[in-house]
Amino acid sequence: MSDPKRQAKRATRAERRAAEAAAQQAQAEQAAKERKQQPIIGCIVVAIIVVLVAIAGFAVYKAMQPSNTSSSQQSNMTVDEAYSKLKKVSTQPANADDKAGFVISNKGYGQKAEGAPTISIYMEPLCPGCASVNRQLDQTLVKLMNSGQLNIDLHFLNFQDNKSSDNYSNRAFNGAIYIAEHDDDPDHLMSYLSNIYAEDFQPGELSNYEPVSNAKLEKQAVKAGVSEDVAAAAFSGKNEYLDWLTASNNYTILRPELFNSSGAFSSPTLTINGEYWDLKQLTLADTSMVDGFLKSIGLDADQVGVEGKMPSIGADGKPISVAS
Repeated sequence: MSDPKRQAKRATRAERRAAEAAAQQAQAEQAAKERKQQPIIGCIVVAIIVVLVAIAGFAVYKAMQPSNTSSSQQSNMTVDEAYSKLKKVSTQPANADDKAGFVISNKGYGQKAEGAPTISIYMEPLCPGCASVNRQLDQTLVKLMNSGQLNIDLHFLNFQDNKSSDNYSNRAFNGAIYIAEHDDDPDHLMSYLSNIYAEDFQPGELSNYEPVSNAKLEKQAVKAGVSEDVAAAAFSGKNEYLDWLTASNNYTILRPELFNSSGAFSSPTLTINGEYWDLKQLTLADTSMVDGFLKSIGLDADQVGVEGKMPSIGADGKPISVAS
């Protein structure tokens, strides 16, 4: 007859071995399950990364595009269609000409000094190159204008507005147009432009942009000589010339005579008597912007600001090559 105690011990050992076997089986099944899940998890992680990269890439792409009003309307628009839209804008600045420019001279707005060449400047307020041209050239241009030796034709653009977080281009140049319409002294407009292009004022672009309030823009206008009433109205937030600004931008950037050597519009763009003035020639000729410009219009440096000493190309001549 079997010993009951010995039988109980054998039963306990058998149960323990069965429990251990069951635990090992469970571990094996769990490991197999995890091995199956790893590729799935890896695929999910990869898919998430792809989506995030795509989103980031799209954000960068959008940031590099022209302003929304331009990009949405320009894709299939011809220059004639853009011009037609410009002429249909309800609020038109009275001092702007048919090409959406503001001509200024020592006679004021909309009038040219006889026999003087005309420089046209196509600019965007966030454009670093536009600021560089302004800082180097505008003091000379103002002297020439005030002495009757030059006419200046200003064109305001807003295609980089979406590179700011608060519609800076729209506000800065709607204000410039308001000043052109309500302040009779062109020197005030030129000074305002120099103020907002100043190295210690012009904001950066995209991630380098820091918000600029209307109050700060208004301060730059007053500093330029604009009356407090006009400056306050220019930056009141009404932006009454914004539709016209956008339409003129959309028209200007499609004008083939303003295209660079790559066949596209870029800022800054300058023309002299309607002829494209390529800034690259200055580097090739190893000359400064002021010296290059004076050579292009045919005027000696010591004649700047001297009434009666007129540039040799006159009002209709082509700019003289800097390289010659």
